[in-house]
Amino acid sequence: METAKKTKEYTIDAKGRKLGRLATEIAVLLIGKNEPNFKTNVLPDVNVFVTNVDLMDIDDKKASTKKYYRYSGYPGGQKAETLAQVRDKKGTGEVLKTAVYGMLPINKLRKERMKKLIIK
Repeated sequence: METAKKTKEYTIDAKGRKLGRLATEIAVLLIGKNEPNFKTNVLPDVNVFVTNVDLMDIDDKKASTKKYYRYSGYPGGQKAETLAQVRDKKGTGEVLKTAVYGMLPINKLRKERMKKLIIK
């Protein structure tokens, strides 16, 4: 006899919360470390919804000094953007996604865990 798995859903309000603290909380939920049957090689059956991302508390100093780098692989192909530039171009949700992505373990489950993060 099989039992149906229930997907746990977490809703987090980002209003007035700091970027790093919020990203850490989301990463812990996506990894499943808050559950008693935690295993590193098993994808937990959770969905994390984040609301009011535009009202998140990001300091002006952080917005101007934090840089995101990418590299094309060619000589001179390194590009850098500040947090403010990324926020203006792609929105605050992209900044949060990048922070959470960096806090997840680098393995085959990383992309699958990121699919469980829904930013409204």
